[in-house]
Formats: sequence, C-alpha cells, structure tokens
Amino acid sequence: MSDETRKSPETYTGWRTRRGLAAAAALLLTGLAVAPVAAADGQRTGPGERTGHGQRTELGGPSARGELLSVTPVAHHDTAQVRRFLGERGIAADPVRYGVRAYRLTYRTVDPYGKPTTATGLLTLPTGGARRLDLVSDTHGTMVKRSYAPSASEDFGRVPSYLNAGAGRAVAAPDYLGLGEGPGPHPYMDTRSSVTASLDMLRAARTAAGRLGRPLTGALYATGFSQGGQVAMALGKALRAGADGHFRLKALAPISGPYDLEGQEMPALYDGRVNDTSGVLYISYWLTAQNRLHPLYKDPAQVFRAPYAGRVTALFDGTHEEDDVVRELAPSVKQLLTPAFYERMRHPDGPLLAAMRAADHTCDWKPDVPVRLYAGAADTDVPIGNADSCAARLAGHGKPVPVVDQGDVDHFGSFAVSAPQVTRWFDALSSPPGAQGR
Repeated sequence: MSDETRKSPETYTGWRTRRGLAAAAALLLTGLAVAPVAAADGQRTGPGERTGHGQRTELGGPSARGELLSVTPVAHHDTAQVRRFLGERGIAADPVRYGVRAYRLTYRTVDPYGKPTTATGLLTLPTGGARRLDLVSDTHGTMVKRSYAPSASEDFGRVPSYLNAGAGRAVAAPDYLGLGEGPGPHPYMDTRSSVTASLDMLRAARTAAGRLGRPLTGALYATGFSQGGQVAMALGKALRAGADGHFRLKALAPISGPYDLEGQEMPALYDGRVNDTSGVLYISYWLTAQNRLHPLYKDPAQVFRAPYAGRVTALFDGTHEEDDVVRELAPSVKQLLTPAFYERMRHPDGPLLAAMRAADHTCDWKPDVPVRLYAGAADTDVPIGNADSCAARLAGHGKPVPVVDQGDVDHFGSFAVSAPQVTRWFDALSSPPGAQGR
C-alpha cells in the first residue's frame, strides 16, 4: 500500500457523467487566449496543404510524421489559478510552483493502416523555472466525445498537464486519432495507432517548444490514466525499442490501465468486478471501434440485441455525451449482447481473441528505468487485477515493479489520488540526490 494520503471525496463519484463536468467547465479560469500564433508556429503551407481546424491535409512520406502544422494558444493561468483549477476537481495541488501556458498543436501522423493523417494534442509549458525543460507524456483515458480531448476542453483531461507543467516540466498530451480536431473516428483501444499518435505528438511538441523559446532536454517521463495507462506502457516499450532516438525515457508511471483484456478486463465483465454501466460503455465502444480493424461482425445485429443494434454505431460518432450513450443502450452487458455473442465474448477465439491480444503485450518487455503501477482496489471500471497482471509480466522479463495500491477508491478516485503522487515522484527522480523528498 502507498504511504501517500488516501482520500475519496464525493467529487470522484459520477465522473462518468460528463454533463456534470460541463457545468464545472463554466468555471473556466481567466486569461484564455485563442488566436493562432503563426510566428511561433513557423508553419509552411505548400501545395495541397491546409492548416484549418479539422481539415485533412495532403501529407508527405514517413519523414513527415510528427511535423508541426499549427500552434494555437488555448490557456494561460497563473500559479493561483492552476491550484484553484486542481482544487475544484479534488486534486492535491501542492506540487504546483508555476503558472502554465497551454497550446493546441496540429501535427502529421498516420492512421491505423499507416496512411497519412493529422492529429491534435495539448502542449503545456510552465511560466517559470528552467529555460530548457524535461518533457512529460500524458495519455488520457476513455473519451467518446471528441470535444473532451485535452486540447479542446478545460476539463479533467488537463489535470496531469497542469500538475506537471506547474511543477516545472513541459507536458505533451495527445488527443489520439479522431478526437480533438483530428479527422475520422477514434480507433478505441487500438494500441498501435495510439502509440504512433503519441510518438508524433512528442516530436511536434519538441518543435513547438523550441519555437516558443523553451527547448526540450530530451528527458521524458511517461504517465497516463485508464486507456492512457495502457498507452503509456506501450509508449515506453516503443521508446525502449528505439522508436525515437531523441527522447530518453526516465520513468514510467501508468495509472489504472487495462493491460490485460484477455485475462482480466473481459472476464471481469462476467464475474461482477466491472460495474454494469461502465461495462456497457466499454464493450460497445470497443466492439464498434475494433470492428473497423478486425472482421468481428458484418451486421451489428450479429452482436447486439434489438433495438441497440440499430443505434450503437451512430452513438460512437464522436458527438455524443457518455451519459447519452449509456442511456440509449441496455442496462447490462448481458442484456446488450445477443446470447450467442455474449458466450463468444466469454470464450473468445479467432479475430475476437486476436483483437484482445493485440492490446495485451504492452507489459511484455524489460524497462531499464524506474516504473510504478498505480491502481485502486475498489476500481470497478479497470479492476486492480490488470495492474497485478502487468507487474507479473514485467517481473517475468526480469523487471520487478511495485503496484501502488491506493486502497478503497474507485476508478476516478485512483486517478485523483495518484496523479499528484506521480508528479511528486517525477520531481524526486529529476532532482539531485537529497534535494527533494517523495
């Protein structure tokens, strides 16, 4: 168990209901700037290229991956405002020492098929501290509405960015494909494309930070929550394998990631460890997104019962609130899926099993940096067994790592308690010996 203070305020509950967060967003902090910064961007617009919001660009070859297309300021908060933003969301703000400036980056990347596309993400810089900055990669959790992505919304998705930038580091938070202002649907839980979008966001952030007068050192700390915890682990694995020689991974701290779909997350849908509301949301999102990449079904009616088969695909078009999606679907996974597919999910094989296993190798490697896995024992979205499974796999590769069990907190509670702890840990790792405690 962690010796950090554990808490589970009522603000943790109901996080899944995004309309409550929209109300909190009405408390936007002052100083918001939205005008594009062409001078800082230094963008080049060539034949066939357009850099307007949400517009697909005609891209070059693989060498164009990570190329910065535009920089747009989206937030400027002083230290007190950052602390207030965090405090209003039940997040400990003691690591914050500086204000922050945040920018939406648009950059070139590739889609799940390797074809050129664009994506957006949030770059957040501290207003003080060193000129040259270490970088934190923060990868966010499940979002069904594109406008809740970090670069698009002053929401919980910005908590790690403001915490870590407020502590004196740059933060790159990709929106992922199909979220924010990126084109197309979001390929939910497609690990490969999440990693490419995250890597290319790091490259775009390097360019943008340099042009904004805060060049990066190359040192990288990686964290992420829920879906983003799994992405953070996969990103660390890719960097360890040499995916980008500029960034030197220094530490890895994922929070409550679904690292083991086959062995933990999917069985938990059947044994009660995942609550019905989250189970319906996750499995419907996962099936509709994965069916674009794997031949899981030809007709939704092969998978979903009526009347849900006729509406499930449209619910995940990136425009719906999460509570609206859940309201339009069945109250439980068993009532959502046809009897045959419900049993098939319990005993997967063929393309269905392949889709699960495609996401289940993120912990099959040996990190050469400090790693901590954060989780909550009372999490009924992503049960703590996922973290235990990941730790066992890492240990099997010769890298024992601790699972920081936050005790009796739910899914968002694990994030709210862990996020400041991660920032403090990064502080301690980046400080001279003895200069800063845990």
